[in-house]
Amino acid sequence: MTPALDLLNKARAEHRVHSYEHDPKSASYGLEAAEKLGLDPRQVFKTLLASTEKHELLVAVVPVVGSLDLKALAQAAGAKKCEMADPAAAQRATGYLVGGISPLGQKKRLRTFIDTSAQQVPTVHVSAGRRGLEVELSAAVLAQHTQGTFAPIGRA
Repeated sequence: MTPALDLLNKARAEHRVHSYEHDPKSASYGLEAAEKLGLDPRQVFKTLLASTEKHELLVAVVPVVGSLDLKALAQAAGAKKCEMADPAAAQRATGYLVGGISPLGQKKRLRTFIDTSAQQVPTVHVSAGRRGLEVELSAAVLAQHTQGTFAPIGRA
């Protein structure tokens, strides 16, 4: 069990867990999950951490087939600018290892922004807190349990 799954189970939130054998040589954790689980990559989302000019860490959840638009994230967060967070800082703040960072059940509650494309698919898949472990849930359930805000932060 991971903190992400503990959170969902405790809340009795509707979700499904999927696991696969993670290949340490894989170039992209998210695309690997989509391929190994036979999923539409537009439904698989990666969790990224960014830092504002005031050093506030933000969580961004975007499709694995695209990238994070840092300017759009800054605008959504009311910041002047954002840059990708230091991986060590991301791991310390979330309690998860890079490649297995879940937007759910993080050690510190960070402001979370979910790309609006998540609302256009029936369910999304995000890391369940460990490489090779994904959780499937609706975008609404994800937003509820991360206190996330939907914003157009992804770039195709």
